[in-house]
Amino acid sequence: MAVHVVDRVWLTGDHTNHQARRVGDDRWVVSYLRGRAFSTEQAAAAIQAADAAQWLAELAERVGLTALEVLGLIALEHPWDSGPGRRRPNRRSGRNRS
Repeated sequence: MAVHVVDRVWLTGDHTNHQARRVGDDRWVVSYLRGRAFSTEQAAAAIQAADAAQWLAELAERVGLTALEVLGLIALEHPWDSGPGRRRPNRRSGRNRS
């Protein structure tokens, strides 16, 4: 997810229509975060987040969910205790083996 600088006054992403506009020395306003001014690094991160959200929305649609539903389920549901690449807890019975 690349951030593109256009004419040194706009930041755009690959997957989103949101953008950031330069308003002064290292100060940017982001289209979905109006009323705040950000550094170049922060504005670029905001555009990357918007790109990621769009990408997530496209993936979520493939499984019949919205991006918010996917994020909520990821945050609330616990992963399985075991699976590929996961170590199972060492469950010793406490008995001495001789």
